[in-house]
Amino acid sequence: MIQYPRKSWWHVVFSYRGTVLKNIVGRVLVMTLFATAVEALYATARHFEWLGKEGFGLVEPAGFAVFGSLLGFLIVFRMNWSAGRYWEGRSHWGMMINSTRSLVRCGAVYAHPAHELSELIGGYVLSVKHTLRDSRDLEELRDHLPKDLYTTMVRFGNHPTAVAGAISMWIATRLREGRIDSILAQVMEDLLTKMVDSQGGCEKIKKTPLPFVYAAMIKQLILVYLAFLPLVLCGRTGWWSPLIVAIISFGFFGIEEAGVEIEDPFGMEDNCLPLDAICVGIIRDTAQIAQSFPVATQRPDADTGEDIMRSMAITSPRLKT
Repeated sequence: MIQYPRKSWWHVVFSYRGTVLKNIVGRVLVMTLFATAVEALYATARHFEWLGKEGFGLVEPAGFAVFGSLLGFLIVFRMNWSAGRYWEGRSHWGMMINSTRSLVRCGAVYAHPAHELSELIGGYVLSVKHTLRDSRDLEELRDHLPKDLYTTMVRFGNHPTAVAGAISMWIATRLREGRIDSILAQVMEDLLTKMVDSQGGCEKIKKTPLPFVYAAMIKQLILVYLAFLPLVLCGRTGWWSPLIVAIISFGFFGIEEAGVEIEDPFGMEDNCLPLDAICVGIIRDTAQIAQSFPVATQRPDADTGEDIMRSMAITSPRLKT
């Protein structure tokens, strides 16, 4: 994801990185050259009086305007559909952040030490990230998972499932040891279920693209519209028609391409969700929570909230800035 100065209008307008220009410039150039060829053919035909005043006479401007309005509506609808998927994906990761923090907090306060739990959660979110990106390179997870769990996870078709199972085993072990009761174990399992639900929601977005028939229809209609546009303009705008076609092509191709790019928000492109930063934030926060509460829980004689906060301040690690 690109962080940009939202109030700097000129900076955004003249940006190249993160825009659709690199993807659509070839198509825009083709349509511009086609419009230039049509205008040259029209000018030659009028010069030799091969055509009358009606010009090519193939397309009615009023009807063509209605067709363009319908096409614009379809493209905007496609863009809104993609934007909805993008926001839904971010919402699922927001739920992942909240659930991981709450889960480690419960583990740290009621079943300390929770360092192992925070490591498992770090491995879980990283495995979700790699699954959504179709990445089979899992070396990043070695530092967060026990060796036997890492070996088991690699054999799973869905890697996060193995790590989620290990987190459930951590909760069950604390329950058998009497460190937590059944009610708290259920609360922690519910938080883990929310994490798995968020993973499933992201996988739904990843594996359910826009139906091909709809995506193909929009592209076909754009091509038809832009192919006939020079025939409508050549007799009315003269040699300005290639420029007008280029601008309109940029608009149609650009909006449609932007929808395609954000349809899958979990990739590595500039406009995809910053999953690397989100995972780093989860790992940092859960590790800090796991190290912040043991002293407070070991002091049942603490009479005030001030005493607890003081003990947390002593053990809480300071993050480097």
